[in-house]
Amino acid sequence: MSKIAFLGAGNMAAAMVQGLIAKQVSPPEDIACYTASGKSAAVLAQSAGIRQATAPADLMHDADLLVVAFKPQHLSGLDATWRELTAGKLVLSVLSGKTLARLQTVFPAARNWVRTMPNTPGRIGAGITGWCAARPLTEGDRKAVHDLLGALGRELETTESKLDAITAVSGSGPGYVFEFAAALQEAAQNAGLTAEQARLLVIETLLGSARLLARTGESPDRLRDQVTSPNGTTLAGLNVLKAGGFRSLVTKTVLAAKARAEEISQES
Repeated sequence: MSKIAFLGAGNMAAAMVQGLIAKQVSPPEDIACYTASGKSAAVLAQSAGIRQATAPADLMHDADLLVVAFKPQHLSGLDATWRELTAGKLVLSVLSGKTLARLQTVFPAARNWVRTMPNTPGRIGAGITGWCAARPLTEGDRKAVHDLLGALGRELETTESKLDAITAVSGSGPGYVFEFAAALQEAAQNAGLTAEQARLLVIETLLGSARLLARTGESPDRLRDQVTSPNGTTLAGLNVLKAGGFRSLVTKTVLAAKARAEEISQES
């Protein structure tokens, strides 16, 4: 892969950098990062062994791919010099809610623009990233995108019209799972287990269930039925979820997140 520049050095940038190095996609010397304050960039550079750029021009002078990985609200205040600095470069954004049209406005001379929606499990290489490009990618650029996003886990190419839904499902989804885990852990303690026992049982149950779902290829409904006996304990619990409108609540949750993602996409 060509040299990669990271504008931003937060958690997602760090996850990408660590994945690129761990998977031997790019050596540390081919990766640079830059932040205006220099603080987080210094931390990332030291921990990962990459180069900390001293200025925007220093970051971009030998880079072919720019990863925009700062806070989304900072995009509107980006210096106009980035227009020239990204001329002919591939620009990949991990900024939530920032559309391809917006990226094209900020980096008008780039050769192509890629919008992505990663999620936090990417920090350990277990993420899933939805993405789309403004124009058809060349073979080389497509490989670069696959390698970069592969550092976070799996990736799914889609159309931009579906990115808000992807944001609501996989982008926000870990939050829903963690909330469910917290609720299940709390319930386990209310049922008489210690905090340590509850934590262990909840983590292993979630991990095991997810692995079973992934490896068997069977539907969630079928796997649910396999653990549900007539008049058994699982059925007793499921009946409570059904009476409480569990599936309807999950749908409302996802649609609310999608609606908010659509609102953010309309903001400058």
